[in-house]
Amino acid sequence: MKTVKLFFAALMMAVMCSNVSAQSAATKSAGATKTETLKVQGNCGMCKTRIEKAAKLDGVTKAEWNSETKLLAVTYDATKTNLDQIGKKVAAVGHDNEKGKSDDKTYNGLPSCCKYR
Repeated sequence: MKTVKLFFAALMMAVMCSNVSAQSAATKSAGATKTETLKVQGNCGMCKTRIEKAAKLDGVTKAEWNSETKLLAVTYDATKTNLDQIGKKVAAVGHDNEKGKSDDKTYNGLPSCCKYR
């Protein structure tokens, strides 16, 4: 009987320790998640689609661009990417922003409704 009680006590300790460990990992990953905004040039629905698609790097869980405010709101894991990388990727598809400027060739390839310069 004493062995059974000792076994259950050890089992309970193991379960409690694994819970604490899981909570610690969840807290760490939640602390790495950031939501920031970035001013991005664009005009229309096609711009919105292009900008949001470009912003979806590995680690980005949400990217929403507002055509009225010209703000891109991104939620991302800061251990996998950062706002500079996101901005450069968006600039690479033709949309100037605070973190990068599109090259002329890419910008000139945009549909006429998307040109903002």
